[in-house]
Amino acid sequence: MAQHTDRIAAAFARAAQEKRAALIPYIAAGNPLPATTVPLMHALVRAGADVIELGIPFSDPMADGPVIQKAAEHAIAQGIGLRHVLEMVAEFRTTDTQTPIVLMGYANPIERMGQQQFAGQAARVGIDGILTVDYPPEEIGDFLMLLEKHNIAPIFLLAPTSTEDRIKAVGKIARGYVYYVSLNGVTGAGNLDTTDVATRLKGIRKYVNLPVGVGFGISDAGSAQRISLVADAVVIGSKLIDTMTKACAGLAVQQQSQAAIEAGSSWLNGISKAIASARPDGHVVS
Repeated sequence: MAQHTDRIAAAFARAAQEKRAALIPYIAAGNPLPATTVPLMHALVRAGADVIELGIPFSDPMADGPVIQKAAEHAIAQGIGLRHVLEMVAEFRTTDTQTPIVLMGYANPIERMGQQQFAGQAARVGIDGILTVDYPPEEIGDFLMLLEKHNIAPIFLLAPTSTEDRIKAVGKIARGYVYYVSLNGVTGAGNLDTTDVATRLKGIRKYVNLPVGVGFGISDAGSAQRISLVADAVVIGSKLIDTMTKACAGLAVQQQSQAAIEAGSSWLNGISKAIASARPDGHVVS
């Protein structure tokens, strides 16, 4: 099996070689059903996903908007926790050893399991990176060393409000890629200002020598295309989850998994095609 952080680097290298931004969908593990997650992950890869961000259900997801909050609540109601998420990744890895998997969530589930136990198990099942919203660079402490020991990339959020000092701190310890939150607020909110994003990314790249993905507020092919002209990756979650949720509305439980997988992968494939055609010949992201 490839080294974890190598998978992330390889995914971005492939996208760059194909002269496009990488595509990173976010899904909430266990939503709409626990049995949906692994087949959905495979379907998203077939639809064009370069990296998958897999959300760990948590009862107080402070950075997430209502769509992702409801997805997490739904997963928790079905008994899904961090251990189940790790089992899902292990199952995914039995047939896909190439696609990078990044866990996204909050510190509490990791603290409950124990940082050392989590890092070891995450490495064993094939996790490539971890983005923990409430482990900022100033507070990640010993957990950073555990992640480095197990070759798991610590991935951090930056926002329009991030200071130069915060950007420098992230640049020193981040691995894999950096996730730029294009809007103030929670996921799924607001409208994108691509010009402002481009300006912010130039400031970030002064101190961060990693690919920069952009998320929050990307909801259709047009916004994905615009962001792909200035970012190394397009990160998209709320609209994808909303698309799957609407596809399941009114269906019997036994029909929901297939409906979610078909709707989600079809929608993401449209985004993938839009990104692939976005950059004109000779376009350089800087």
